[in-house]
Amino acid sequence: MRKRRRIEEKDLKLSKICVDTSALIHGKITDLIESKKLENSEIIIPEVVVGELQAQAAKGREIGFLGLEEIKKIRKIKDKHKINLKFVGERPSYEDILLAKSGRIDALIQDIAKENNAVLVTCDLLQGLVAQAQGVKVKYFESYEKKKKMKIEKFLTPDTMSIHLKEGAIPYAKRGKPGEIKFVALRKKPMKYEELEGIATEILDAARYEEDSFVELGEHGATVVQLKEKRISIARPPFSDGLEITLVRPIVKLTLDDYELSGKLKERLKKRAEGILIAGPPGSGKSTFSASLAEFYFKQGKIVKTLEQPRDLQVPPEITQYAPLNGSFAKSANILLLVRPDYTIFDDIRRSSDFTIFSDMRLAGIGMIGVVHATDPVDAIQRFIGKIELGVIPHVIDTIIFIKYGRVEKVYSLNLTVRVPSGMTEEDLARPIVEVRDFETNNLEYEIYTYGEQTTVIPVKKEKKSAVLKLASERIKSEIRRFDPSAKIEFLSDNNVIVKVSNKVIPKLIGRDGKTIKSIEDKLGVSIEVQPFVESLGKEVKFDIHETGAYIVFSFNKKIAGKNANIYIDGEYLFSATIGRVGQIKISKGSDLGKSLLRAITSKKEIKVFI
Repeated sequence: MRKRRRIEEKDLKLSKICVDTSALIHGKITDLIESKKLENSEIIIPEVVVGELQAQAAKGREIGFLGLEEIKKIRKIKDKHKINLKFVGERPSYEDILLAKSGRIDALIQDIAKENNAVLVTCDLLQGLVAQAQGVKVKYFESYEKKKKMKIEKFLTPDTMSIHLKEGAIPYAKRGKPGEIKFVALRKKPMKYEELEGIATEILDAARYEEDSFVELGEHGATVVQLKEKRISIARPPFSDGLEITLVRPIVKLTLDDYELSGKLKERLKKRAEGILIAGPPGSGKSTFSASLAEFYFKQGKIVKTLEQPRDLQVPPEITQYAPLNGSFAKSANILLLVRPDYTIFDDIRRSSDFTIFSDMRLAGIGMIGVVHATDPVDAIQRFIGKIELGVIPHVIDTIIFIKYGRVEKVYSLNLTVRVPSGMTEEDLARPIVEVRDFETNNLEYEIYTYGEQTTVIPVKKEKKSAVLKLASERIKSEIRRFDPSAKIEFLSDNNVIVKVSNKVIPKLIGRDGKTIKSIEDKLGVSIEVQPFVESLGKEVKFDIHETGAYIVFSFNKKIAGKNANIYIDGEYLFSATIGRVGQIKISKGSDLGKSLLRAITSKKEIKVFI
């Protein structure tokens, strides 16, 4: 077993110390001051240390801000503890900063400690060993001390999905499960800057030294840390208007069996689906489902990789998670094309280049599973329109799984065909069409095609197969054709039917006082309007006509209820209808008949009714 390197320390008096960058970043100097180990001491901060911290902060790296913040704290408390603070030496040159990784700045710090006969305080083991080898007195502190529970974890409960902390604001958390999330205040006292700074320092230390933890993104004012399963974002001015820390984590880990998918969908995922989009609004459970799918394919004996930023999918260790190589997913994709996995999870697809990378990898033969933010399942397809050719879309995407409230709400399948679009009749309008069908029912729901210069997504209006059309259609025909084999039946709606029969069978069909037609209506559960094939005048009857709300109402003597009435305007036939049980016929004002009647009433035309 390899022996661990150690720095030998004798009883050192810390009356004069020289600090390096690592000691400031880890906050060890203020710890020593507050524990009263540096009373009446002299603290030397080399100018090269300040320069290096400034260079790191200018690049947006969190460690630069932490080090500079530590210097501010030392200045604030030095007088109380009778400390003499000195800045020694010259600022580092551009060449010094470029050569920092090769030890130039460390060497300058060692020289200043030696020249001033000061104890070098460091958290860098290599720095301490080299300084000690050169005869410099060294006080070494372990750079990271693992804690049982971090400060931010005190806000966590088993059902906490996210924590939101900001200086000057009350801390909040989202708790519950997808679809039942509550926004909860964690305490009444607002967060202070110093408290948040301590939490941020602790997080960054853990990210550098704990297993399965790393700094995923470091930009000016923004840092993203992956701390095991927890994704933590730290925002600072000028990016944000104050120091803010946000923690997000998955609260459940599911397998594909937990989603209770249909056998048909499971079979497709096993054998056919190779271009899958997992869509849904933020927080709906897309990443949890994609992790379940990754594990499902791994157990099927498939090689599975992921493309993520940050790398927060909860997948088995056998599934390698790739980040953007040198900030580029395109470079990562080039590596994956050489690795040749069976499936790649791309979480999540946002930028235009991401859609191109997803398409290129799929067309290269790799099974792709993409995660896309969308409020509607068809929106996921629209994100690809304009970024890749229309005819290529079904070769890139064959299945869309829409997740909402943590469950699979809708599944679409895509295929390419050439025909006339729905609603068009001319044969010369045939064109390539991407059909979007409900996977479970195979009903066509959307068509995507080019019309002129524009690619359009058109919802397809389906003929609703209501209870009447599905179950009663043949029964209605059977009942009515007992009276007239040549009867014609027209469905106005699910529960309204027009029956046209020979004039001579109308009395028999309606029956005395409308009893026959009423019994048929009751039997079939529909309203039937009987009309003659050829309208005849019959017997003229008296009536009252008036408007009420959205209707024009004809009122008759109740004795003729159930009779078939023919309405004429200025001697011209308008329509026929059966007089209702209360002696009325109601016509909607918004219908064509209603509009004709309104014009006749306002122009005082002659209206007559015959039965």
